[in-house]
Amino acid sequence: MSEIHERRQISKWVVLGGLLFLIAAIFTYGNLQHQHAVQRDSDEQSKVYIRIAPGMDAERIGALLRQHGVIDSQYTFRLMAKLNGFDSRFKTGDYQLHKHMENKEVLTVLVNGQTATLKVTIPEGYSVEQIARTLEEKGIVKAKDFERTAEGFKAYDYMTTNSETKYRGEGFLFPDTYEIAGNFSSEDIMQMMVKQFDTELTADMRERAEAMGLSIRQLVILASLVEKEAQVEEDRPIIAQVFINRLKKEMPLQSCATIQYILGNPKAELSIQDTKIESPYNTYLHRGLPPGPIANPGIASIKAVLYSEPTEYLYFVADKNGKHHFSRTYEEHLATIDQVS
Repeated sequence: MSEIHERRQISKWVVLGGLLFLIAAIFTYGNLQHQHAVQRDSDEQSKVYIRIAPGMDAERIGALLRQHGVIDSQYTFRLMAKLNGFDSRFKTGDYQLHKHMENKEVLTVLVNGQTATLKVTIPEGYSVEQIARTLEEKGIVKAKDFERTAEGFKAYDYMTTNSETKYRGEGFLFPDTYEIAGNFSSEDIMQMMVKQFDTELTADMRERAEAMGLSIRQLVILASLVEKEAQVEEDRPIIAQVFINRLKKEMPLQSCATIQYILGNPKAELSIQDTKIESPYNTYLHRGLPPGPIANPGIASIKAVLYSEPTEYLYFVADKNGKHHFSRTYEEHLATIDQVS
């Protein structure tokens, strides 16, 4: 009886051990699944856009997916594609995926041709560098690649430049919402944006600029200053006229926005020392227009220059709410500064 009892005891411990092992395995599996879900949630925040070109087989597609971190194993992807008869059924096009997807999920998307494009909004007044950062954050192109392309990009004759211009493309990248497919290059995107600018700049606008004695490039430079200075809509045409008046009188434009452009990272308040930075874009030190636009203006700022408000104002200062106050003389300007500060 004691031997049978002992065997029963051993059996109980074996069963108990098995149950504990099973519970631990279930817990471990659940924990891994939770971690994987968290990873997937995190990956959802970083979209990946790829282009499947005609003639690409499972091997080349798997390599592309692995390169972008969409799948973890190129071999497993190829094997699953072959076993399921998908190797020659991939649809060409642009796809929105994310990192660490299940192979089955990726195959479903590519075989069913669930293509996608990305909508990206470029706000008015963004500089080349801000646009570049936005595109990189969306996973479309590298910021540095976009900036390098912008340095010498020229699609139309009016995009003239000189040796002091930072980005030839600056000012002509029209702010709008664009649909961009996966493997667009920096040049593709820039071409699309300047083409939109060329479309938005109507024949009437061009004639008006010519009548004012402004080239398209000069128009865009002025509009970029207005875009960055104006915070209230109704101030735009008055600010534009102030700049025009100062140009006529050969006064330095003294635009704080040009200093911010030089600094790259905007400061809440500029110092006197900031206005002494040596740069061709410093409109405190140099008369006339800066060597290029300092941002990419929207139509409102372009029209503000073309149809500026007739005025004799030569100075302006913004109050704490962003509303500008205008003056005809320097003495009036100093008094206004005291009132709004």
